[in-house]
Amino acid sequence: MGWAHDNWRIGAAIGAIAAIAALDFLFPPPLDRYLDQSVVVYAEDGSILRPFLSADDKWRVAATPQDVDPNYIAALKTFEDKRFDDHWGVDPAAVLRAAFQNVSNGRVVSGASTITMQTARLLEPGGRGLHAKIRQAVRALQLERRYSKNEILSIYLTLAPFGGNLEGVRAASLSYFQKEPKRLLLSEIALLVALPQSPERLRPDRFPKRAHQARQKIIDRLLAENKITAMAAKEAKADPAINKRHAMPFRAPHLAQRLKAQNGRAVGTHINASAQSGLERLAARELRWFGDGGNLAILVVENETRAVRAYLGGADYWGPAGQVDLVRAVRSPGSTLKPFIYGMAFDEMPIHPATLIEDRPTLFGDYAPRNFSRNFQGTVTVREALQWSLNVPAVALLDRLGPQHFHTRLLRSGVALSYRGRQLVPSLPMALGGVGTTLSDLVMIYASLADDGHVAPLRLVPGKVSETPSAFRLISAEASWYVADILRQSPLPDGLAQGQGFQRGRQIAFKTGTSYGFRDAWAIGVSPTYTVGVWIGRADGSTRPGRYGRNEAAPLLMKVFDLLPTEERTLAPAPASVLHASNNRALPPSMRRFMPKQTVEAANSVPLQVMFPPNGATVSLPSASDSDGLALRSSGGAKPVRWLIDGKLVTAATARNRTYWRPDGEGFSTVTAIDAKGQSATSHIRLIAP
Repeated sequence: MGWAHDNWRIGAAIGAIAAIAALDFLFPPPLDRYLDQSVVVYAEDGSILRPFLSADDKWRVAATPQDVDPNYIAALKTFEDKRFDDHWGVDPAAVLRAAFQNVSNGRVVSGASTITMQTARLLEPGGRGLHAKIRQAVRALQLERRYSKNEILSIYLTLAPFGGNLEGVRAASLSYFQKEPKRLLLSEIALLVALPQSPERLRPDRFPKRAHQARQKIIDRLLAENKITAMAAKEAKADPAINKRHAMPFRAPHLAQRLKAQNGRAVGTHINASAQSGLERLAARELRWFGDGGNLAILVVENETRAVRAYLGGADYWGPAGQVDLVRAVRSPGSTLKPFIYGMAFDEMPIHPATLIEDRPTLFGDYAPRNFSRNFQGTVTVREALQWSLNVPAVALLDRLGPQHFHTRLLRSGVALSYRGRQLVPSLPMALGGVGTTLSDLVMIYASLADDGHVAPLRLVPGKVSETPSAFRLISAEASWYVADILRQSPLPDGLAQGQGFQRGRQIAFKTGTSYGFRDAWAIGVSPTYTVGVWIGRADGSTRPGRYGRNEAAPLLMKVFDLLPTEERTLAPAPASVLHASNNRALPPSMRRFMPKQTVEAANSVPLQVMFPPNGATVSLPSASDSDGLALRSSGGAKPVRWLIDGKLVTAATARNRTYWRPDGEGFSTVTAIDAKGQSATSHIRLIAP
């Protein structure tokens, strides 16, 4: 009988253990509130750029013991749970002490909740009394079995209430003290220990006197426990009372919003916190001078790594259309693409900065570009044409290169280009801003001028080198050097030439631009270390008469460079293959004067033409039995010829030396032929059912 009785007790014990384990497995501690944390975007130094509210509208910034002043952790344990590091979630000694004190006084004067039990209550709010305490005790045992003391403390430090929608010690410290809790004053520690006792009744922003008194009591308690000296207590008590709540950090808000949408979790960036703060203060000052609803965007990139060091998507986030990220808004680039037309021309034509080129009234088909000043300069050097941003020379060079060729090279480098209205394919006006792109993409390609013509994607967040796409060579090292050398000698913005501007130990190659109707003012600058882009305009794209890149964006560009750290890098030497020529006569004869496309074509080739389908024709759709489709035929030009339909390359197979295209259905289409030299010819047709 004794043997059977012992077996029954053993079986009962095993059954009880199994039941407890099963219940623990079936009903784990609910972590939903803890996991619903504020998404936080950080600067490179670990400081917060911008936190976001949790899904239940709390400032719940994740915190670990490593994020908090050790003196705060020690004070918290002294006041809340002296044996936190030793018990299993429930402290029997504290339970006996509380029971004795409460019975002796005939009322509740002391509690026995451990930090782990309080953590259980924070994870699963609701309910009071004995049943709630029992549930918290059971949950505390579960937490201790599943998690380390550090992990439990992290949950508490993240969820502890501090008044209003502030949860967690980091959110409280940021809001009440405007700093992270890594280094806290004794008076600040005392306030943070006191607030969770009654967070609404003690809110410093609503009841500063109560909060102050609660803080003083914690200081007295720490003194009584011999945790601080009398002198430290006296000094802490003399500190001013906290009586208001500050806004959460709010730097680079457009970038933070973008990264939150992409990641949905805490994310680090390459942002230089000091440069970002300086940039935002500068932008706020500049915005006051506009007075016409203008806004601005600024992007700063480190050339060597392509890391984005400062990002301003707009100067007034809460203003009209303020949440539009103007760094990524598609705008007309004005003349800012011109340097890359010249760069490709240096690579693909016999020209040099000292080559002579004409700036005279010229008709390119039905297109007659004019300069911003409405005047023409006559015969100038290529260097002067780019420095003065003359329009006819840039269009003439693009005419020789071929707009489609220029477009394709930019696309391959990662630049997104947008065409609107009837102009669905690249054309000559893109040299003067007749295409859409973004500040981000412009800065990306300008950074190539400091890297031998290599374009690489901009880096917003830290990542492995292997995760960074390889660079694309947009122009050669020689062409890149020519362009940068020309732009470093561009005329200074008005007001910066007298002892200011570039006479600051920083050599900057810069280009300005203004879009049609004064809608966009641009300035992009490249130093040995940084590339900076500035856009100024209205978010709705409306005109701002009299505001252009040179008089508005360029001065701001120089101020941004002044905010950046001193540069250690110097200008790279010219590539060995660069041709140094002091004047035009020092050039080889073939490079002394630029020959326009019309002259070259007249001398060397028959112009490219679309023979079928002819321009303006109405064409019947091919029948189902016609397996090839419509034959596309051209004449003249240099072979091979490529075909685009409505701006998209025809990928259909060729047969019998012809390219065939099968239309999707009825409607209007634009057929474009492009030869090996970049010449293009276009035919606009209508397709109908047979």
